[in-house]
Amino acid sequence: MKNAFRFKQFEIDQTGCAMKINTDGVLLGAVADKRVASKVLDVGTGTGVIALMLAQRFPGAVVHAVEIDEQAALAAGKNAEGSPFSGRLKVFHAPIETYAAEEPYDLIVSNPPYFVNDLKNPEHRKGIARHTDAIFFEQLLNRVDALLSRDGRFWFILPVKQSMNIIELAAAYGLRPAVMMHIHSDEEKPEIRQIVCLDYSDAPVQHQNLYIYAAKGVYTDTYKLLLKDFFLAF
Repeated sequence: MKNAFRFKQFEIDQTGCAMKINTDGVLLGAVADKRVASKVLDVGTGTGVIALMLAQRFPGAVVHAVEIDEQAALAAGKNAEGSPFSGRLKVFHAPIETYAAEEPYDLIVSNPPYFVNDLKNPEHRKGIARHTDAIFFEQLLNRVDALLSRDGRFWFILPVKQSMNIIELAAAYGLRPAVMMHIHSDEEKPEIRQIVCLDYSDAPVQHQNLYIYAAKGVYTDTYKLLLKDFFLAF
């Protein structure tokens, strides 16, 4: 299958998805954690890869995924149905602004659009997937606060500038950084992304560094360890 991406326990058909599988998504899927997670939500699921990774990592959890783009939601739904986790993984075609749930989630994750008020991509659907307006982050946090249990955790991945913006906005909801993972392509480069865990606790922030490459074309052992349960190459 031309647009298929095979993982160790599932397969992703990317047909109809404006945004394909990327490093940001798989890193978030591998890193986002909660000691006990019985109900999980992936906001802006795209292909469904993060939701599927979380379903694999939390075998007792019900996993819901929300996607605003109809074609992507359809593709993600098919990927979920074709997986070993189909009985507890469901995809909803809806904007997060109107999405509601009967019970709160223990773990919410998002790999959101991040080009705030930037030049829009001429390909409209890819533009929606990559770009956002400043108000989106506020709306996202508003819904996270409404949907997250009081001892729950919200994880996201963003470039540094946008990450700091969300952290600042989150304070108004009582959400504070518990974990900040600083992502670098290698030890010589500045950080390019942050994976951040927000929760309602007052615990000190745990800072971590992750380097993707040890040398040109050579992944670090840490990166391979994170993804060894998913990537066939590892």
